[in-house]
Amino acid sequence: MHDLAFTRRLFLQRGCALASLTATVPYFIEQSAMGMLGNPLLSSNPGVPDERILVVVQLGGGNDGLNTVIPYGDAEYYRARPQLGIRGPGAPVQNGQQSALELNQARGVGLHPNLVGFRELYDAGSLAIVQGVGYPNPNRSHFTSMDIWHTGRLDAKGSGWIGRYFDNACNGTPIPEGAIAIGRAAPLAMEGEVQRPISFENPSMFRWMGEELHASMKDPYDAINRAGVIGAASSAAGSNSGKDTQKAFLMRTALDAQLASDRIRAAVAKQPLVQYPGHGLARQLQTIGAMIRDNMPTRVYYASMGGFDTHGGQAGAHGNLMRHLAESVKAFQNDLIEQRNDARVLTMVFSEFGRRVKQNGSGGTDHGTAAPTFLIGPAAKPGVFGAHPSLIDLDQGDLRYGIDFRSVYTSILEDWMKAPASKILRGDFVNPGLIRKT
Repeated sequence: MHDLAFTRRLFLQRGCALASLTATVPYFIEQSAMGMLGNPLLSSNPGVPDERILVVVQLGGGNDGLNTVIPYGDAEYYRARPQLGIRGPGAPVQNGQQSALELNQARGVGLHPNLVGFRELYDAGSLAIVQGVGYPNPNRSHFTSMDIWHTGRLDAKGSGWIGRYFDNACNGTPIPEGAIAIGRAAPLAMEGEVQRPISFENPSMFRWMGEELHASMKDPYDAINRAGVIGAASSAAGSNSGKDTQKAFLMRTALDAQLASDRIRAAVAKQPLVQYPGHGLARQLQTIGAMIRDNMPTRVYYASMGGFDTHGGQAGAHGNLMRHLAESVKAFQNDLIEQRNDARVLTMVFSEFGRRVKQNGSGGTDHGTAAPTFLIGPAAKPGVFGAHPSLIDLDQGDLRYGIDFRSVYTSILEDWMKAPASKILRGDFVNPGLIRKT
């Protein structure tokens, strides 16, 4: 049997917020703990780039892709949007609206004038713009379409694509610190059959409960019941190796454990290396940047930004959203550069769908289909990928997608995370080559 003090010390060092266990801890729990921590003598698994990090930024509500990546070279755009259309680069200011930001050699498309930070990333060779991303038979419900993106399945059923990535990598044992979401609840994308992510809205709310549980613990099984780790621990009292009980323990531990709480709070309390704006997304990315700077073993972080359901009065509201997005992401990228961690991090920005081509009668746009997705960082192959969707050949007034969103996932999984995309996505999708070869 392994040294139990060594097992507990590993938990404390790695910040796992499991209830403190006495020397009479059942053997199967001790073995589970060792499995969760991995071999302490190995820093990584052969062939797996453990230093690589994926940050996902979700734009909730359906971002208007046509006013994000603007087809200023297409006259049909202005016919469809006589008030909302943003004029091409160099055009004079009209009604307070600046002109689109030009993208060199980008085939008549530009960026929203408030995406200055994205233009700077593009010029620095750290931005990939993927046009017309969507899927067959698009669903215009926020909830269903987001579930489709999260699961990577057109029926929107099952576990999340990121969760399945961890399921594939963890050999049946959850990786508690592997995935962290900033928010009240972890997104479906990060939920696996085995893997359970951590989520927290504010680092100050993220605390370790071990001391409180230890103080009241009379029996190790009773303590586990109090912690909510095993719902029916009494049934396992006579077993040291019950497979089902061990799985239940791992599942509940991965769900309930307050992982690395002290370390996260200490990391976030440090002064960032750059100035972040005060936007909500910026605060989330600042927290993620602090955890990356502290060398957390987390492989995937998730942030989100809402407000993109612009049915009315879109011009001003969407302009503010674009400014907040660009300023937040650019500050985060600057932070990573100052940390010298930028080469380790790839950021993906997506929304569940775009908006309809024609503006509506309320100065806004309604639910649409395809929209651009962005990959950010030195690992992203710079440029504009895919042709801008036709504004004439439409599907019931909506854009036809050109690149399946699961192809974007395939590029990330295969070329960045070095994982078997077809197994995780449960299908073969064309890899559009969005990641630099290393």
